[in-house]
Parts: sequence; structure tokens; C-alpha cells
Amino acid sequence: MLSRIFYGIKFSMVALRVYVSGIVQGVGFRAFTKRVADSYGLSGWVRNLSDGRVEIFVQGNEKEVFKGPRAGKVSRMEIIKGVPKDDERDFIIRY
Repeated sequence: MLSRIFYGIKFSMVALRVYVSGIVQGVGFRAFTKRVADSYGLSGWVRNLSDGRVEIFVQGNEKEVFKGPRAGKVSRMEIIKGVPKDDERDFIIRY
């Protein structure tokens, strides 16, 4: 597990792959996810899947939490722990 030091405090870095189901496409979910990730200094990416779900790969401080956009309605989230990658520096929307 990677760790980073921020203002003298050591934080464990975690990586998650998240599959989100519900009303999550066509409601600004990816753009909202990017804004939230950028505001928390997280890295990774978000993309729509052909089956109607949204896939998110996110890594950062283990204490960070996500909320969804008002127009979206998450009915299910599948979260899979991953390994943080040093080459992921930004959070992007994949097409």
C-alpha cells in the first residue's frame, strides 16, 4: 500500500474500482464525479459502460468520500479494491 505525507500527516493510499448502477448515464454523473475527484485531489478515471453502468477507477487518501449528483439515482455500487498506481496523477473522463 502506498502512503503520502500531507502537512506532516501520513495517509494510506487506496485504489478502488467502482461499478455504479441506476440512473447514472445522461445525468452528468461522469462530469460530477470528475469535479468531486478533482476537488479532493484524487486520481483515476470514469467512463460509461455499454450495459448502462458507470465504471470508476479512483485512488487517493482512504478518508475521502463520494456523493452523487442530484439528478442521478444510484441503486447499486460494486466496489473492488485495487492497487494504487504511481502513474495515475489526474482524474479524467474516458470516452
